[in-house]
Amino acid sequence: MVLSQSAGVQPGRFRVIKQGPENKEPGPVVYWMFRDQRVRDNWALIHAVDQANRKNVPVAVAFNLFDQFLGAKARQLGFMLRGLQQLQRNIEETLQIPFFLFQGEAEETIPKFIGECGASLLVTDFSPLRGIRKCKDEICQKVSDSVTVHEVDAHNVVPMWVASEKLEYGARTIRGKITKRLPEYLIDYPPLHPPANKWVDPKQQLIDWDSLIENVTSRKGAEVPEIKWCEPGEDAALDVLMGGKDGFLTKRLKNYHSDRNNPLKPKALSGLSPYLHFGQISAQRCALEAQKVRKLAPQMIVRRELADNFCFYQPHYDSLQGAWDWARKTLMDHASDKREHIYSMYWAKKILEWTRGPEEALATAIYLNDKMGGILVDMLVACGQYAEFMTRVGESDQFLGRYGT
Repeated sequence: MVLSQSAGVQPGRFRVIKQGPENKEPGPVVYWMFRDQRVRDNWALIHAVDQANRKNVPVAVAFNLFDQFLGAKARQLGFMLRGLQQLQRNIEETLQIPFFLFQGEAEETIPKFIGECGASLLVTDFSPLRGIRKCKDEICQKVSDSVTVHEVDAHNVVPMWVASEKLEYGARTIRGKITKRLPEYLIDYPPLHPPANKWVDPKQQLIDWDSLIENVTSRKGAEVPEIKWCEPGEDAALDVLMGGKDGFLTKRLKNYHSDRNNPLKPKALSGLSPYLHFGQISAQRCALEAQKVRKLAPQMIVRRELADNFCFYQPHYDSLQGAWDWARKTLMDHASDKREHIYSMYWAKKILEWTRGPEEALATAIYLNDKMGGILVDMLVACGQYAEFMTRVGESDQFLGRYGT
């Protein structure tokens, strides 16, 4: 029987996007990992293991490396692949769950794998971006009618579809909706143990990580090289958050408010951006640990989750068509204004100044964000997309829109 309940995940955190028959003999569970690239604190993995145990079947994790991974270059791909290499070792050693890596288009590789292993349930993590949503739609069409597909929001503290059912005007309209749900969803993660049934596959692949990493860092996109000062992986992410030597919460938080806008004091910032972007650390874990040392400010959750709301409900999230009318008007009214040297979103404002118009500025910023990795290692994720958009058109901030800053 295919179950639509979970002992480890609240019912609102996952949804059924394709329902298979409920009376079929169950096959294995496959978790197609994409956005949340971690073993710890991963609701999608927790759900996949729980469903496998309830159906008395094994579970595996699959990751697909797209040929063109959202415009990423060596900096992003190297960071991601090194993190995945650690993830494979961790998940196979601690949970005895196999990790499969595919290359190509997920619309082809994932259904093929589902068919070969006879899986009856595919679990996937949530992304609001149109390309990934389209990919999931095609996968649902290509897998057998006997396969059920669950989508788990392992990214947001309050699941996107629970927080709001519509495009929100801004932070002020979604803040109350998220805040009232925090007692229900801002909870600690249950312990995760090895699944009851082990995966048996004599043909399980050996992944040549060295060749993969060499391919992307030396040949594909090598014009944007890797950075050495930011160590990838979820172990490093937790150390940056709460390590005893230089953790943000343990050592550096006291200087955050006074120094966070000082470009000469980068240590005042958390340094968590690349880990959050690649899903190597959970935002929920960050919030839970922050609660232990200081009263949690819901704003740290609201702005980030507003980005997913925007990209999910606004089909034109990467063009000026997605801006409110007042934002487009005020942007044009202030198109010739000088831009102050305020460091917050500084380069975004300079691009707006240097280009021929808002449309060109937005396209240029998205291109550079994808290619260069933003200020740190920012992939084309919802927060990166939303930040670029908001900086150019004043979305969700009427004060910025009206005064052209």
